[in-house]
Amino acid sequence: MDKTRYLKTVVIDKLIDNNAKEIDDVTIEEARLNVYLNGEKAISMMCIPIDQEAHAIGFLMSENVISSIDDIEELVLSEDGLRVDVKAVIDEGSLENLYKEKTLVSGCGGGVTANIAGDVKIPFNQTAFKVTPHTISSEVAKFYEESELYKLTGCVHKAMIYLLDGTTVTSEDIGRHNAIDKVVGKCKLQGHDTTKSILFVSGRLSSEMVVKAVMHKIPIIVSRTAPTYLGVQTAHIHGLTLIGFARGRKMNVYTHSGRIDVQRD
Repeated sequence: MDKTRYLKTVVIDKLIDNNAKEIDDVTIEEARLNVYLNGEKAISMMCIPIDQEAHAIGFLMSENVISSIDDIEELVLSEDGLRVDVKAVIDEGSLENLYKEKTLVSGCGGGVTANIAGDVKIPFNQTAFKVTPHTISSEVAKFYEESELYKLTGCVHKAMIYLLDGTTVTSEDIGRHNAIDKVVGKCKLQGHDTTKSILFVSGRLSSEMVVKAVMHKIPIIVSRTAPTYLGVQTAHIHGLTLIGFARGRKMNVYTHSGRIDVQRD
């Protein structure tokens, strides 16, 4: 996919000390994606118009509105790319919560959530999946080296899922939450098992970022930056291995370190 088609050029004044120079600069396109569920409008989301079907499915599954990829009967993207129609078996209670119990989350893009706040009960993650620190360090390096839109604009977040066989699935968006929904949605639509995987994200590990991993039974989440206290507590309670400050050969393992294959003093 040629991602450069989502770039827009603007004219700016570039200031260095007291000198100004007029130059062209590159920005990223932002659009409103409308998601319709069984013929009714479910939600609108501001995003980069990439991976729209995956975005819709990832979000609805993160909110427990759709429980399984097998419950989806039809998935249609409009010609202009700004509407996704989903026909599926749904959890009516979770859908109702989505409208009534909205919480403005702490990430960029003004993300909204409802069902990940605690109403949905998820079993403690007991997955025995293990990885080495080397795997995490090498994948973090690739994660940032290969972020095309960020290099061009400095304006996007990225999420990547590292699967058991070593393959990776990635997505980028203006919002951290959107990027996770998109990459999870892509994995679900492609039939990948995320119960033995690692989720790499850009930006801080706040609670709602962690809960998205919890909802999809992803056992390990990694970032180069810090978690919040609630993010750590959420990971601890749900059995998720949370890793922050993963830079070079160093990283901080905040919870459930048994999944990291290391020698201990």
